Amino acid sequence: MKNKYVDFVSDEHFLKCISNLHNAYVKAAMKIDKKGFYENKVDTIKLTFDSNFNNISEEKLIEAEILRQIDKSINNSIGTFHEQILGGIDGYETGRLSGYDIKAVDNTLFADIKNKHNTMNSSAAESLFQKLKKYADENKKAKCYWVQILAKNSFCENWVGDINGKEYSHSRVYKISGDRFYALLSGKEDSFLSLYTALPRAIRDYLESIGETSKKLKNSTIEEISTETKKSKRSILDQITFENYSYYLGFDKL
Repeated sequence: MKNKYVDFVSDEHFLKCISNLHNAYVKAAMKIDKKGFYENKVDTIKLTFDSNFNNISEEKLIEAEILRQIDKSINNSIGTFHEQILGGIDGYETGRLSGYDIKAVDNTLFADIKNKHNTMNSSAAESLFQKLKKYADENKKAKCYWVQILAKNSFCENWVGDINGKEYSHSRVYKISGDRFYALLSGKEDSFLSLYTALPRAIRDYLESIGETSKKLKNSTIEEISTETKKSKRSILDQITFENYSYYLGFDKL
């Protein structure tokens, strides 16, 4: 029977990967209550400029800031989503905390997946190259890849470069864009496009299956802050400023 979503992994696997990512979103949203929202200190000076210069209500502004914090915590889960999808292709498997993200079951390929091209500093890049080189040296038929899901170009090339003042190169260590890596593992040139175009329908089907088509992720932050503003008669921003910086000189008078 023909797959409904993509033709390189099963529908069941595809929906399972979406389910895992949805659970990560739910956990991230639940984690950011008022205490979590305040954890790194809210920049209410910037939020004041944002509210006035961009003509955004304080409540909408805080909702956007909450989403930004959720987004920061969810980035790693997006990379995991790609690992899980690719690990469902015949002949490949995920690393399961083994040091690599994806490998061929016959040890002819090892890969480390980064969601964006600019997520590593020079020390992390050096460490990654050395790790991939080690896999290549230990497995003489293996090609090893630094995968950039969202890259600046479409490419597959030997990873050659100067990192921390040292020259690095290996005949079987590569860097590759997300579209090329999906094509390499699936054997289908447009498989990354297929994933992209299938996602809206698959997500709708998943949400319908769990009865959450009209629900959006919620956390208690706004509600908790609003409860305090009713008592204190402060604006939302003044309340956040007071709760974050009441120990600053004069701020206890807000």
